[in-house]
Amino acid sequence: MDALGEGVGDGADDRRAASTRERWQHIHQLLDAGAGLLEGARCLDLALNTVKRYARHAEPERMVRAPNYLPTLDHLRRRRAEDPAVPVTHLLHEIREQGYTGSANLLVRYITQGRVEADHSALSPRRAARYLLTDPTHLREGQQTLRNQLVDACPQMTELATAVTGFAALLTWREDNARALTDWIARVRTADPPFLHGYATGLERDRAADAGLTLPFHNGRTEGVNHKIKLLKRQTYGRAGYRLLRHRILLN
Repeated sequence: MDALGEGVGDGADDRRAASTRERWQHIHQLLDAGAGLLEGARCLDLALNTVKRYARHAEPERMVRAPNYLPTLDHLRRRRAEDPAVPVTHLLHEIREQGYTGSANLLVRYITQGRVEADHSALSPRRAARYLLTDPTHLREGQQTLRNQLVDACPQMTELATAVTGFAALLTWREDNARALTDWIARVRTADPPFLHGYATGLERDRAADAGLTLPFHNGRTEGVNHKIKLLKRQTYGRAGYRLLRHRILLN
């Protein structure tokens, strides 16, 4: 549960509490049936220490942490708006007077993640790249909202998203892909992000990539057979010779 914001993460805590109760019931059912701790851990695919921790509690409610809502989020937002450079130690002292019982590390992590201003952690570069590279129709509603905000953040991001969407369409073979690839390279050369210019130049020089985007043929089956041969070779390494390997390849 979020110790800094009132009402933040209610749904997540409800799901976590339900999962804890369900796991407690499964573990105690096995223990009541005469199973040992190690056997219960193997049956439920859990760590032995996890099973021991659940077995020590006679009731599941003892393992469900009570939510700790503290009305400090409004105070943090107001202080950060008044003085963005206010020291964390000052904020910690102020909210502790209001009842905050968490640690200083929690407060620092809460601020550095941008959750004071946005109610959620800042968008990491890896997640931003995933949103841009994923088909918008395959994203959930909240993810689509974040993607739209990311794309509309600046003209460079808008051009980058347009280039990514256009190139993704080329990955599905069509008869006019050769013309579409030429048009895409021409558009990218006039785009603002300079790193796209080098990518377009590389596509023009790499004839294999050009053929992969414009021709309906591919070497996927050849690569699959090559992978299977390597797998069979590793399975018999040190235990058999060439004759057995040859027979296994022919039979597979």
